[in-house]
Amino acid sequence: MNNNYLIAVVDDDLNIRNLVEAFLQKENYRTVGLGSAEEAWELWKNSPPDMWVLDIMLPGMDGYEFCRRIRSEAEVPIIMISARDNEVDKILGLELGSDDYLVKPFSPRELVARIKRQLQRWYKMNSSEGHAPASPESIDIGHLQLLPEERRVFWQGEEVDLTSKEFTMLQVFAENPNRAFTRDELLSYVWGDDYFGSDRAVDHLIKRMRKKIGHLPIEAVWGHGYRMRNDGGDRHDETRSSN
Repeated sequence: MNNNYLIAVVDDDLNIRNLVEAFLQKENYRTVGLGSAEEAWELWKNSPPDMWVLDIMLPGMDGYEFCRRIRSEAEVPIIMISARDNEVDKILGLELGSDDYLVKPFSPRELVARIKRQLQRWYKMNSSEGHAPASPESIDIGHLQLLPEERRVFWQGEEVDLTSKEFTMLQVFAENPNRAFTRDELLSYVWGDDYFGSDRAVDHLIKRMRKKIGHLPIEAVWGHGYRMRNDGGDRHDETRSSN
């Protein structure tokens, strides 16, 4: 992995932006500083960066809403920074899809270390090295069809645009129909063994998938986690574990 990544630093405090960018540039990362989420959204549409360092309290659109918008389109790494240190704020940030959360004031060196870690995980997840065993050309579950080699998904014959994490989770379920997975298992499969955020990230990701696939046959197993039914129906109502 090299350091030729473009990292966007979004904070309305110019001093913080300059400080973070200076430390990142010392590590040979390319940076762009932005003072609002609206500017950041224009950057995303025209020249998307490889990672976001995102303040929560921004003028206009806040960091939470911006994170939600990005996560509806891609799994690019996001680290949130904020003066808020309440557990609720951290959980909300992680549920909306941020990969990490750092409270102000923070050590720039610690932020750089966390950025390196997230980019290493991102690179590993998207690298062609270290392949898993070959998947079948097509996986068919009722009205759902996955083409793993092409990373494409079809629902009732219509193609659905999923992010990388959404596709990975859907493939885990489709390759193991009717098996109940715990949230920790799903975190490991999709986010990696070194993920330390809330397991509610699983719930949020499944919620996003259901918005894209209206009758996705993934159901909650109370007290356990989730499973994908393959009994010929399109049910996705919540059910109780037999345990």
